[in-house]
Amino acid sequence: MTADILIKGGLVFDGAGHPGVKSDVLVRDGAIADIAPTISASAARVIDADGLAVAPGFIDIKTHSDFTLPINPKAESKLRQGVTSEIIGHCGFSVAPVLPGKVELLRDYLSPSAPWLPFRELSFPDYLDTFPATALNPGMLVGHNTLRLMVMGMDQRAPTPDELDRMIALLEDGLKAGALGLSSGLFTSPGSYAAPDEMIALCNVVKRYNGGYFTHIRDESNKVIEAVEEAIHVAAVCGIHVEIVHFKCSGMDNWGKAQRCLDMIAAAKARGVDIDCDSHPYTAGSNPLKNLMPQWVQAGGVPAMIERLHLKETRDRIRADIERDGLNNWGRIPNWDCVQISITPNLPQYAGRTIADLAKERGKDPIDVVCDYMIEDKGATRVLVISISEDDIRDLVRSPQVLVGSDGNCVADYGITSQGMPHPRFYGTFPRILGHYVHELGIIPIERAIHKMTGLTAKALRLKDRGLLKPGYRADIVAFDPADFKDQATYADPHRYPTGTRTTVLVNGEVVIDKTRHTGALPGKVLRRDGTGAVS
Repeated sequence: MTADILIKGGLVFDGAGHPGVKSDVLVRDGAIADIAPTISASAARVIDADGLAVAPGFIDIKTHSDFTLPINPKAESKLRQGVTSEIIGHCGFSVAPVLPGKVELLRDYLSPSAPWLPFRELSFPDYLDTFPATALNPGMLVGHNTLRLMVMGMDQRAPTPDELDRMIALLEDGLKAGALGLSSGLFTSPGSYAAPDEMIALCNVVKRYNGGYFTHIRDESNKVIEAVEEAIHVAAVCGIHVEIVHFKCSGMDNWGKAQRCLDMIAAAKARGVDIDCDSHPYTAGSNPLKNLMPQWVQAGGVPAMIERLHLKETRDRIRADIERDGLNNWGRIPNWDCVQISITPNLPQYAGRTIADLAKERGKDPIDVVCDYMIEDKGATRVLVISISEDDIRDLVRSPQVLVGSDGNCVADYGITSQGMPHPRFYGTFPRILGHYVHELGIIPIERAIHKMTGLTAKALRLKDRGLLKPGYRADIVAFDPADFKDQATYADPHRYPTGTRTTVLVNGEVVIDKTRHTGALPGKVLRRDGTGAVS
């Protein structure tokens, strides 16, 4: 049984958007037992929170930690940010289901994102039931790209009625087991091959099981307006909650469109459409290098892509497409200095180098360097792309309707997940908002920022007993010094935890981060959706 804990004298933010109130918080049996100005009950442990903000544990609504949690269950990079729950399986990239004979297909497909993760034949119910003990609470999504891979491979066409039925059966298998919903990555193959009617057919299934739909929209650059319209249409037609994940307006030609998109989402919500979006506070995004290429480059899978990349006519066509349209789904960037190698499993010595730097060193055109590099790294390279306007980021941070999602994995500054140069958002998303945009710039009050990270996110996810500090709710709690909770991770030095010597984090009533020290506890619980749509 979890020992009682009394958190004394902190400035308590309830997660509902109200200003902080100095209070005590009593934790018993993994739940919040009482919140009051003064609590005199005895406790096995008393935590002095004088001078600290005490808030619900942050909920990272958009992550890919399914790629790392099984090999890094302590989840240091997230817990040190105050994150106690996160949603995984996004962008259509789930690691289950894996059908017999399809293990290598999925391993190759996810190699830029999950280079160290072992894969095996796995049903979605077994995936949920056998997920290892972790230090935070994961909630899983069924990935549309994975469904297509299992049923259709990388075929660039509409599914036959039988193939659609098989995808639906796999989706239902996951939803019945408690998956929170369906994710899509309509920006890259094979998800990009799906017409809107395919997604509506699958989302009608999601509706039957009261799940949600989490979409990396079809285009975040030159056709971002049309892509947002498509997401709103799905939400309206299917009557489900739709989450536009890691929303951005990428590419110089699209800077300034964020507010227009937010206005479109707000107007849809005013009409009763159940739609939200989330974002991270960085001007760079991250993606497999192959996804920056025109979509036709990946047709047929990684081996076919590698074969055609050797051809001069392929490179000439890529060069012409990028000159005309910019990078696929990223738009026009200032130069190739804006593309930095992040994770490169077969060529680790190049992590942190830019394409422009390599082109100069090799005396080659950047497109030739990109093609050569994808061949050398077997298509497994992941890159950072600086393509987002800081003004747009401030609009998103300031907006009361935009949730917070890191789009980052649980990693650490030691072991296998310390390899490479990941995006600094893996370590810094939540303290960057609270330290930079709240404390330093003052563009949003702390209570609203916390609301966007907790109660508002919990509402979007239908979390039954998390996201608020309220008696009876699960004791997922973070205590931190608002004046000393700042991100330190950078693009050049990403494996750095945030500042704050007094940061303490509880998950399900158990102390996991004790004044920045990880206790080794793994009290996380897999979040599951029930038949009503509630998640606990």
